[in-house]
Amino acid sequence: MPAKSKAQQMAAGAALSAKRGERPMRSLKGASKSMAKSMSETELSDMASTKQKGKPKHVSQERAD
Repeated sequence: MPAKSKAQQMAAGAALSAKRGERPMRSLKGASKSMAKSMSETELSDMASTKQKGKPKHVSQERAD
């Protein structure tokens, strides 16, 4: 599953490094913290390896009204 934005790709990279033990889990915040808990190392690796070129900085969340 490729990242949809630069922010998502960067959060996946932070979560992946924590999952691998390269940084403490307590240093994670927000999206990266929830990604580390809910995604496998393979999923995080796929998302973190997404190229940033052409991606928006952030993707707005769609409401489910």
